Amino acid sequence: MPRLSHLAPALLLAGLTALPAAAEMTEAEREAFRAEVRAYLIENPEVILEAMDVLQQREERSAAERDLTMLRDNAALIYTNPNDWAGGNLEGDITLVEFIDYRCGYCRKAYTEVEELVKSDGNIRFVLKEFPILGEQSMQAAQFAIAVRQLHGDAAYKAAHDALMTFRADITADTLARLASDLGHDPAAIALQMQSPEVQAVIETNYQLAQMMEINGTPAFVIDETMVRGYVPLAGMQQIVAGQRDDG
Repeated sequence: MPRLSHLAPALLLAGLTALPAAAEMTEAEREAFRAEVRAYLIENPEVILEAMDVLQQREERSAAERDLTMLRDNAALIYTNPNDWAGGNLEGDITLVEFIDYRCGYCRKAYTEVEELVKSDGNIRFVLKEFPILGEQSMQAAQFAIAVRQLHGDAAYKAAHDALMTFRADITADTLARLASDLGHDPAAIALQMQSPEVQAVIETNYQLAQMMEINGTPAFVIDETMVRGYVPLAGMQQIVAGQRDDG
């Protein structure tokens, strides 16, 4: 039987079945081997941490590969769906996609940082996906923003988006009517469009895409070919962008 001191830590934790000769051992030999494994690990507990690090690295690589496959399989819906607003540098070498909910505190926290990233970088195409998941007010806000875009175009949508991201009052029919007026739009026309099948289709498409992408919270980002589920500060996003450029 080989001595444990000559075995790699990961092999130790893999168990007896990892050894080709394990099936040929007698029960007494197996018990002796188990006792030696236990004794070795007690004497060298750092082996367990080393093996856990290896396992974590493998799981992270596997998750990243799975995300990359999902991104590539759904590329058209993610990056170039005409129903989504796109801004920034439309010819940029990096595409940043954000799933947002206007009532999400972390979306609001990320708002100024994402704006700064897109502005300061100058070479990022920015895509917004309405993903209302925090209740009726979230849904109404998303419907409002989409309705504004469908009726009045991209510039009007961005103005509505900016206003909703900094909106402090409750989202109600009355507050949205006042916001529509403030933005120079007919509140009645916006309210009617909010209930249209065209608006609902945009939201349903984003729900389906989020499910396929294993996104269940906001904000969520796709930074070129990197999936990020959750808030990332400006410096973190800058690092991811730089990494994507290096990989490209």
